[in-house]
Amino acid sequence: MSTVTVTVTTPPEQRAAELEARIRQAPDRFRVMTGDRPTGPLHLGHYFGTLHNRVRLQDLGVDVFVIIADYQVLTDRDLADRLGEYMEGMLLDYLAVGIDPARATVFNHSAVPALNQLMLPFLSLVSVAELNRNPTVKDEIAHSRQSAVSGLMFTYPVHQAADILFCKGNLVPVGQDQLPHLEVTRTVARRFNERYGVVFPEPDALLSAAPLLLGTDGTKMSKSRGNSIALGATADETARLIRGAKTDAERHITYEPEARPGVSSLVLLAALCLDRDPHAVAEEIGGGGAAALKRTVTDAVNGRMAPIRARRAEYAQDMAYVRSVLRAGNERANEIAEATLDEVRGVMGGVL
Repeated sequence: MSTVTVTVTTPPEQRAAELEARIRQAPDRFRVMTGDRPTGPLHLGHYFGTLHNRVRLQDLGVDVFVIIADYQVLTDRDLADRLGEYMEGMLLDYLAVGIDPARATVFNHSAVPALNQLMLPFLSLVSVAELNRNPTVKDEIAHSRQSAVSGLMFTYPVHQAADILFCKGNLVPVGQDQLPHLEVTRTVARRFNERYGVVFPEPDALLSAAPLLLGTDGTKMSKSRGNSIALGATADETARLIRGAKTDAERHITYEPEARPGVSSLVLLAALCLDRDPHAVAEEIGGGGAAALKRTVTDAVNGRMAPIRARRAEYAQDMAYVRSVLRAGNERANEIAEATLDEVRGVMGGVL
């Protein structure tokens, strides 16, 4: 009689809950790897989607690495426009929201050669067919600004694997749409360990429950679409952008994300800023219409962002310090990357 083995996979949501419990019990056992591409100013979607969570994990005692992915700017565009400006703005935003250089490492791709060198052995561990099947890559290619798909775009998930594994990151906060990328990283780590010897952890996905905020035009809030509210925006700029946000013709305000996406996104933004339930915020506005909704959102956003803007302005007065944060982060990242690369060379017989 044959025996059939059934593998039960824990749903990502359940796994995330289990990880949260473990993080609280032993935060020092985790190293988080996360980051952003410097393609434009960070906005409210980033704040509520990822930045706030990074600070939370940092404050719990997790070792947090934040990469400014300057090389990856070229994955879906031909030029890295205004790169220096966007990188410095990103540093200001990180510091303003509470990323602490004493407890987190902020660095950039191009300053850590050993990290990028890991791409060579990692590329040998995945097939073209596997990369071609990645749904996240397909979506990114569909929205690419390039006339033809570059090799860098195609191998983007492998570059992300190098980002995560160079520091032996074992926890990666991601949205549902990024799970295929992380699965590539897990595959790379597993195959490397099987072929050469155990070096890398297979990182877990900390599934983000981040809310989806729409831009002022009713589509996904994005740096490249000109529909976002930047963290560095002034109170007046914020008010102007919210006044122009898309709503609908129905006067009574309700929170119905499927039926009324524009109105509901504004309600959600106010609720997030006020730490309240969006249904309660909508009910309070009631028949006040879009004008009352936008006043509520403007007051809520400006109230929540005021201390962040103040800290950002203060840091902007000392750019020498801001740049020193990146230099220090690059030094630490380089030390770790070189140590990892030496370990890789050792198990691979000095190939690299």
